Amino acid sequence: MRLRCAVLDDFQQVATTLADWSPLADRVEVVSYDSHFADEDALAAALADADIVVTLRERVPFPASLIARLPRLKLLVASGMRNTVIDYDAAEAHSVTVCGTASSSTPPVELTWALLLGLARGIVQESNALRAQGPWQSTVGADLHGRRLGLLGLGKIGSRVAQVGLAFGMRVSAWSQNLTQKRADEVGVELAPSLQDLLATGDFVSVHLALGDRTRGLLGPAELALLKPTAHLINTSRAAIVDQDALLAALHEGRIAGAAVDVFDTEPLPADHPLRTAPRLLATPHLGYVTQANYATYYGQAVENIEAYLAGSPVRRLPQGV
Repeated sequence: MRLRCAVLDDFQQVATTLADWSPLADRVEVVSYDSHFADEDALAAALADADIVVTLRERVPFPASLIARLPRLKLLVASGMRNTVIDYDAAEAHSVTVCGTASSSTPPVELTWALLLGLARGIVQESNALRAQGPWQSTVGADLHGRRLGLLGLGKIGSRVAQVGLAFGMRVSAWSQNLTQKRADEVGVELAPSLQDLLATGDFVSVHLALGDRTRGLLGPAELALLKPTAHLINTSRAAIVDQDALLAALHEGRIAGAAVDVFDTEPLPADHPLRTAPRLLATPHLGYVTQANYATYYGQAVENIEAYLAGSPVRRLPQGV
């Protein structure tokens, strides 16, 4: 009898085409789900007979309560080698092995610039107007050359975003709680003296911080009020870093020129969520890591993880160091 493997959030139905699952064909039946399960009850029901689950990034929480409802679950594979929504203690208590995969930082860097450029030049608005026989030119684009790009975070993603900004001729500054002058010098950017200074001087401010206790709600009403009326905010990191109500207020009141976001407090975004109709907003449905090469890595290494587990020698164990 073959084991049952459930692949979650396979919205594009590509999990079985971007990787070769044939090595598992005689041992594992793969079932992918192209829609998101809205609550734990629905998820528990769908996974009741799953021995293996493959989940994308941190889109589906696996708390102790859910793991306890999945008695057949033996292997959980998450894309990426960092996942904060899996209860590892509960997994261990229920003899569930958790493994990860490699993940490239290139796709979110590229998406950040797609959003920033689209926002700056009114690409969506102008394209829609052209296709609908609307006005010929209705926006005046914001320049990049000579403008200041402020980066919250200068890690793998933030530093590569910085390099592109420098190539555009932008003045680039960065800030985070742990950022040092040495690190800023290595990347070739200015070290902002404070969060407040970075926000007040940035023409484009882009968020590239990990979500944690110190960064949750980091940009609240007071912080967003520091942004210039001509400033643009881009968030491809985590929604909870930016106070969503404060962002909505800033957009509706025209206190900033615009915002571009790829992450939301609830995903998929509910049909009646106010961000769907907010003015001055360019939004995408969490596409940061969604590219062919990255998905090929996710699912290809998921197959490897399953093979290794079945052979009795799990690889890429999470949390790291296990």
